[in-house]
Order: sequence, then C-alpha cells, then structure tokens
Amino acid sequence: MAVRTELSLKLPNSPGALQTVGRMMANAGVNIDHAYASVIEGNPTATLALLAVILIAPATATAQAVEFSEWTLDNGLRVIIAEDRVAPVVSIAVNYDVGSRNERRGRTGFAHLFEHMMFEGSENVGDGEHFLLVANNGGDVNGTTDKDRTLYFERMPSNQLELGLFLEADRMASLDITQENLDNQRQAVQEERRLRIDNQPYGHTFESIDELAYLNFAYSHSTIGSMTDLSAATVTDVSSFFRTYYAPNNAVLAIVGSVDTAEALELVQKYFGPIQRQPPPPEVDLTEPPQTEERRSSYEDPLARLARIDIAYHIPESMSADHDALSVLSTILSSGRSSRLYQSIVRDSQLGVNVGAFAVGNRGPSLFRLVGIAAPGADVGALEVALGEQIELIKTAPIEEWELDKARNGARRSFVSSLGSSLQRAIMLSRYALFYDDPGLINTRAERVVAVSAEDLRRVAREYLVDTNRSVIITLPAPPGSPQGGTPGAGGS
Repeated sequence: MAVRTELSLKLPNSPGALQTVGRMMANAGVNIDHAYASVIEGNPTATLALLAVILIAPATATAQAVEFSEWTLDNGLRVIIAEDRVAPVVSIAVNYDVGSRNERRGRTGFAHLFEHMMFEGSENVGDGEHFLLVANNGGDVNGTTDKDRTLYFERMPSNQLELGLFLEADRMASLDITQENLDNQRQAVQEERRLRIDNQPYGHTFESIDELAYLNFAYSHSTIGSMTDLSAATVTDVSSFFRTYYAPNNAVLAIVGSVDTAEALELVQKYFGPIQRQPPPPEVDLTEPPQTEERRSSYEDPLARLARIDIAYHIPESMSADHDALSVLSTILSSGRSSRLYQSIVRDSQLGVNVGAFAVGNRGPSLFRLVGIAAPGADVGALEVALGEQIELIKTAPIEEWELDKARNGARRSFVSSLGSSLQRAIMLSRYALFYDDPGLINTRAERVVAVSAEDLRRVAREYLVDTNRSVIITLPAPPGSPQGGTPGAGGS
C-alpha cells in the first residue's frame, strides 16, 4: 500500500534555513535532490511542491534497484552511468585507487596532501577556479581521502554535466604542480593537522590506536601524516605521485542524475578519452600477521578532561560475511539508548558518559573498535571491566529478537535512505566498482545485513573479540601544568 502525500513548503531566502529544511526532509525520507533542485533553479522563495511516497510494506522490503550501465574506455577508465530524472540534478564521482595505504615511510600524508593539490589548478583551469566555476553554476564540490581511496565529486544542475566532466578531466590530465602550490597546500594540511589532531582532546589517541594495532605500515600510519613528512615533501615527490596514481586506468568515474546515457558517455569520451594510461601502480601488501597477545599503552593528554579507553580487535575486511555480522553486533552494543552499552554503562552503573562500538570498513584487515569515556570520578579500569562483561554476554547469553530486528532495520534504513541522494549513489557505485569490482553491490548490500543471525553474532564475538586479539590505549587527563606525557602518535613517519 502506498500513501501519496504532497508537501507544500514556503522556503525562506536564507542558506541556513534552506539547509535546515533539507535536513528535515532527509530525516523524513524525502529525496534530497528535490530540495537541491529548488536551490539550483534560483527560486528559494517559491513554493516547493514535494511528493513523498511512504511505503507501508513488510519488513523485508528493499529499495528499488539502481539501474546503471558501465563501460571501460581504451585508456582503462571505468565509467558507470545511472539515469535518474527525479530532479534536474547530476552528480559526478571520481574515485582514485590511492589512499594513505599507498604511502611509504618518510612520505606519509601524501594522498591527503594531493587531494588539496588537485584544487590548485590545471592546464585550462586557474588556481581556485574549480570551486568558483562549480559554485557559480549552482553546484557544490569537494574531495575526501582515507586509507583506501581518494574521492572527488561534484553535484550540479544537469545542464552543467559537461562543465563538471571538463574540470575533472583537465586536472587528471594536467595538474599544475609548482613549488608555490605545494607550499600553499602543505601549510593548509599542516594547519588541518593542528586543528584535528594536535589540538584536540584525544586527537593523538585516535591516531595512536592504529599504530598500536597494526604491524603493517600500510594501515598503521594516519591518513593526515606527520608534520616532519609533510615538511619534507618536494615538487619531485608530488610529480612522481601524480604520474603513478592519477591516471585513467587507476580510477572509476560514476555519473548519476538527469542525463541521457549515450550523450553522457559521448562527453566522457570527449574529455577523458585522450588522457594517456599509465603503468599500473605497485600492488600494496596489506597482510597483517595474526596477533597472539594483547598490546597495551597509556597516554597522558593535557587537553583531555576525562579518562578514556580505546579497544581495537582485528577483524576481516569489509564486505566479508564476518564483517557484516560484526557491523550488526556493533549496532546491538551501542546504537541508541536501548543499546546494551548505554543501558549498562551510561544509565545503570554510570561508569561512562559516552560509549560506542563500530566496525571499521577497510578494504583490507579491519578493526572492531570500542570507545568509552569515563564519567567524572569513575575508575577507567572499572569501565574496561564493564565493557568486557558486555562482550562476554554476547558470546554466552541469548540475543533478544527485538535487538536483532532493531539492528537489521537500522542498517537497512540507513543504507536505503542514502540512496535518496544522486551523489551518494554515484559515490557508492564508484566505491563498489573500485573496491570489489562489483557496482551491483549497491542493490544487494542491505540483503547481506538482513541475513545475519543471532548465531552469527555469537560466533564472530567468540572468534574475534578475545583479549589476545586486541590492542588497548588508556588516555588519562594530564595533571595541570605537566608536560605532554606518553608517546603520542607521530603520524607513522
């Protein structure tokens, strides 16, 4: 049964108000590209008629399948196009197969530094013009870097598809690499490191947990890199990095929105086709030796006001069956006020003010993380014991059916809601193609989570969530006036 509801909203002429309305509509399940369309059409004060379809269906219902077509150009660029005419919007995502895992010792932070460099201009686009051209034509643009990939994206009016493709192709072919641009962006990244890591409570703890848990350098060092390595970067280093990784045969391009597939493919061929392929980058060894005993460290943080415990267990890579089960397990442990960690540690014992669990989604060996911030006056050792007790209960006590339903439905809702955005679909299609050589996972991902059983949760908890497979960092507030204690993360130099 479908209920068709028309929402007539009077949008105030204010960017902040528009964003608030957009968030409200997204939370209500309305396709946010509708809201974006109202902005790009330049009429924010007009009445915006939105059609929200609420499907009252069995719990096993899933989103409508995302239909797409894919090709590989002669130069190796993989292209995915999905038509969606719900709004006059198009999203472009370019995922490059390079992240911090591709960096070498002494040159950490390069993948993230290069993300910044890619906005410094190219042969036909001046410094800063990429942002300006997209914004002036009613779009938005950004980039992100993690351990496994570097992503660039634009979301624009559909009649500006050619502009977006031209911009992405021009910087893939001819990035402007100069000493001035390098110095400018190096300083920007170093300032970002100061803001996000060096001058944040628990910032070094966030960085250090990977250094403690991983022996393989590929995943052990931080994506943002160390100050020393960033300062040592040269124009020659940057040029070599660009030639190695920023090539059509090392990228996936996804286009989703109100486009004609044949016309879009013709534009892709026009702008990306002439770019020369490069030799394949060297393979990265992600092998992580089995952990046979607990690793433990402590750190006195002068910026922290409360003690914190971080626990990391080694688990398999994302999209494996065991990773799916561990993702569901993290939801049962820490999602919402009805979760086990909140009920037992925050509400009942009041040992912690904040607790969480999550499964990191790496392409290679991943981590299951537990994080707890102790309540004022509480013993962090008692908090650690309480976290351990909840892990043991997963292994030995029954898991209630309502808990499993909540976890399944939450995962399904989160995944399906993300499909309401053309940009998220473009990102997911390119990600699944790059990581797993299967963009069709966008249509089956939710089903994998629904298939997880209570026995799966007990099995993975018994196999992976054991003391000999974990690394622990205790962060304590440093006494007033004392120098920084312990050995903070150095960025993996």
